[in-house]
Amino acid sequence: MTPILPLWLDVLVSVLILAGAGIALTASIGLLTLPSFFKRVHPPATTATLGCWCILLGALAYFSWQDGTPMLRLLLIALFMATTVPITSIFLLRAALFLARRAGENVPATLSGPQSDAAKTGKPG
Repeated sequence: MTPILPLWLDVLVSVLILAGAGIALTASIGLLTLPSFFKRVHPPATTATLGCWCILLGALAYFSWQDGTPMLRLLLIALFMATTVPITSIFLLRAALFLARRAGENVPATLSGPQSDAAKTGKPG
């Protein structure tokens, strides 16, 4: 028989799960409504990590109470998500920026390539 959750833990788990779901919904709406790829990739990348943490912390509280031992594998999932989502987003943005430059679109110039004399001295040239 599984132990019954106390009210405070039930409320905590519910708030964390609903907060994570709300954050994920906000990211989905941002993904659908923003106009360009560069703007669309930002909401899911930043909020996916926060939404994931909320849901996994709620699951951690629930399953740790149910089993009587901490479910540390859930924290490993959260740490994995917190490191891979931003890195993947950076790689996607760099690839899209590279393709946009090759297509001749109006995107910011590279910051790592050779610079003109005006850019080096800071004076307009």
